[in-house]
Amino acid sequence: MSASVRVELGERAYDVRIGAGALGSLASNIRDALGATPARALLVIDRGIPHERVDRIAGELERAGTILTRAQVDPSEQIKSLETYGRLLESAAQARLERTDPVIALGGGIVGDLGGFVAATYRRAVPVIQAPTTLLSMVDASVGGKTGVNLSSELGGRRRLLKNFVGAFHQPRLVVADTNMLASLEARVFRAGLGECVKHAMISGSDELLSWTETNADAILSHDAAAVGELVSRSVTLKARVVAGDERETQADGGRALLNLGHTFAHAIETLDGVSPRGSDEQGLQHGEAVAIGLVAALASGEALGMAPPELAPRIRALLERLGLPTGAAGLPRADDLMSAMIDDKKTVGGRLRLIVPTGAGQARVVQDPPDSAVRAGLAAIGAP
Repeated sequence: MSASVRVELGERAYDVRIGAGALGSLASNIRDALGATPARALLVIDRGIPHERVDRIAGELERAGTILTRAQVDPSEQIKSLETYGRLLESAAQARLERTDPVIALGGGIVGDLGGFVAATYRRAVPVIQAPTTLLSMVDASVGGKTGVNLSSELGGRRRLLKNFVGAFHQPRLVVADTNMLASLEARVFRAGLGECVKHAMISGSDELLSWTETNADAILSHDAAAVGELVSRSVTLKARVVAGDERETQADGGRALLNLGHTFAHAIETLDGVSPRGSDEQGLQHGEAVAIGLVAALASGEALGMAPPELAPRIRALLERLGLPTGAAGLPRADDLMSAMIDDKKTVGGRLRLIVPTGAGQARVVQDPPDSAVRAGLAAIGAP
């Protein structure tokens, strides 16, 4: 299937083009989005993409008349840094990009965030084209205009990696999600993207998307083209609606903040050394795995607050497990240490924690300054001592 989802932001509105083989028409889509074929572009590339695919995409852009400069990134949370950002800015300068020349981010969420931040700040902003190649980046990171890098800082007597503490809102001019690119992903990376899809279903406003995901779980895992295409389209449609209603996350009682369901817990655990999915031989945590674990924690916190119906947690756990996602973590530090890390999350307001908690199938709400007991209930549910 192919689809086009419009992100309605007035003069800064843009299309998300979704479909098998969508990158085959990247050059013409960029020309349409920018009004002309760009003279130059910086192509920021995820090192994990097969070389032949990169060459095919780059060759099509060059044949259309764009002079490309390539810059590769080996994506990791540690590489998503001010140092890498500076190196990419130098690449943009060496490429002699001018104000109308785009940065094209070809890769997963880390590449998209880095490329977007370079575009947001180079010459006080040049266009960015997002070409996501992972499921997580297609359904979440490439849409909405959040760009940035992590900040390593000394806090509480030890060095911490602060997720996305440096960044800017910079909406893309175009997003092209080629679902054929998902075939080259490692199974674990593909499954990790499903964590964000489940999160979207949990804030969608009704039970419909959650039920659809449950019904189509086997088809999605087997990479059925129609099911995967519809999954991406449904998730992007949900995110586009949320972003259009609250672009810069200024609504105190919901809006874009709901997209952070599970993330306050996830950000506290995903960069910690020695933490891994519970019951697995895998090392470390993918972002989507951390989000899945964070969803379980948010459900437990919601139950402790008397806000989440008791039947919802086992339903979500069953879906996550069916999708091959973790519902707990091994190697977690003490709850007190994790709560300290959560306070350092960029979503805190006035030094007070802000949690998004589920309140029903497809429903969630913001809770300002939740009691410690509710946070501890969430951490206990995922394995924190």
